[in-house]
Amino acid sequence: MTRPTRPSARTHPAAEMYADEHRQGLISRREFLARATALGVAVPAAYGLIGLQAPARAQAKPQMGGTLRIQMSCRELKDPRTYDWSEMAHQTRGTIEYLVETGRDNTLHGMLLESWSANDDATEYTMNIRKGVTWNDGTDFTAEDVAANIIGWCDTSVEGNSMASRMATLIKDGQAADGAVEIVDSHTVKLKPLSPDGTIMFGMADYPAAVVPKDKIGQALTDHGIGTGAYMIEELKVGEKCVLVKNPNHTYWGEAWLDRVEFLDYGTDPSAWLAGADADEFDMTYETVSEFVGIFTAIGWVESEVGTSSTVVIRPNQETEVDGMKPYADVRVRRALALAVDNAVPLELGISGLGIQSRNNCHVAPGIHVDYAEIPAHEKNVEEARRLMEEAGMMDYEHELVSIDDDYRKNTTDAVAAQLRDAGFKVKRTIMPGSTFWQDWTKYPFSSTNWNHRETGIQLLNLAYRSTAAWNETGFRSAEFDALLDQATAIADNESRKAVMAKLEQMMVDEGVAIIPYFRSLYRHYKDGVVGAEMHPKYEINVHHLGWA
Repeated sequence: MTRPTRPSARTHPAAEMYADEHRQGLISRREFLARATALGVAVPAAYGLIGLQAPARAQAKPQMGGTLRIQMSCRELKDPRTYDWSEMAHQTRGTIEYLVETGRDNTLHGMLLESWSANDDATEYTMNIRKGVTWNDGTDFTAEDVAANIIGWCDTSVEGNSMASRMATLIKDGQAADGAVEIVDSHTVKLKPLSPDGTIMFGMADYPAAVVPKDKIGQALTDHGIGTGAYMIEELKVGEKCVLVKNPNHTYWGEAWLDRVEFLDYGTDPSAWLAGADADEFDMTYETVSEFVGIFTAIGWVESEVGTSSTVVIRPNQETEVDGMKPYADVRVRRALALAVDNAVPLELGISGLGIQSRNNCHVAPGIHVDYAEIPAHEKNVEEARRLMEEAGMMDYEHELVSIDDDYRKNTTDAVAAQLRDAGFKVKRTIMPGSTFWQDWTKYPFSSTNWNHRETGIQLLNLAYRSTAAWNETGFRSAEFDALLDQATAIADNESRKAVMAKLEQMMVDEGVAIIPYFRSLYRHYKDGVVGAEMHPKYEINVHHLGWA
């Protein structure tokens, strides 16, 4: 299956600089590819800059037709800008598509964009929109749709709109800045960030960035059913199933193989997933977790693994009140909690060691993120933890640690709670079903949350810790931190940027913002013969790529 992306006519000077850094051993090949393609360098050209040929797709071309059944939780749909679960995007990706998408190797590929390019200092992007694409109601897909979606992503007045954090450099006074989004012609849009931004294209590949018709912005797909993709939703029962079928009344611009895709919800207990596989009720898992990885492999299913920055964040919320007080407003309490924990324990007990230990409690992954900077390693220190908690007068306070009731998130949180009790702190564990937990996930005083992989650390810090971020669940708000984020986003040189990243990472540690024990390897299993199902760093399932050999 091929969706060609037209190469940019010139090589961006920053991409050449990244290639030099790669040759000097300063950044990995994965890191180089991510940054070069984000500036509009086509994938083959990016590989060519470092003397390699782009790898050919090894997978077989699928046959046309058939049904694929996928184990996955099925959720109610809403305005895509406010999606807070990857699964929502998987349910709709067959109908509403994305401007770009990220491959397993961190490269960006054009989807509804044919190509894009950035000027030398990343303050102007030219986006060339794929021609010949129509919405499934027969109208043309044009630059007006793209501009309207980007302007909608910039609207900070929409509750839960996390896209605003990804488009921060286009925003002024809560809206798209004047002149930041310009329609050049029917198939060209220019973006003019207010400051240099080398991450903006990655934001457009993230799952809340689904593109809808310009007059449907703010609506759920189930309210109108209009998209550019080959499929339509035939049936959605939240918590049971979501069924997609190929739309017989739409001429799709690309390729799509399957006639029918069924997402089937087996709840959060992996034992139920295994029982479903044993009973031949589905063909592919959304994710396989912990000790079930070996079991699924043992029954003969194909195992797919990828290293990521996915993690579980155990965080106090600095702003939430409990009985008239804010227990986690005091940095001594937050630091005490972090110092009481050896991160190797939740790595082993939470995810069976299937990942890498975090060197620090900062949300930037060593060996994964291009912008990770070395700072002193975290060490468990119970004596210092008790001293800080006593100094804060909180030794008798009972910490209620909340988590979802599932496999790795519950086990990881249990492992942290056990170490806090070992340090002499009082801890009450509260475990909730997912249907209850996620209603208020940003507001619990002390809880755990899983976070998906992003291509750069800056993206994660913007999404989760910027003062104005919709997904800021820690209540950590710092003008100094925000200013450093702006500075890091604008720096192209990797070594110069790392100096700023080190300050950001150390601030997270010194402020006791969160306990981040590990970064996960992700696993998926599927039956022999399924094509295009390899695990993606961000769990992405694009039904257009799936099929049977």
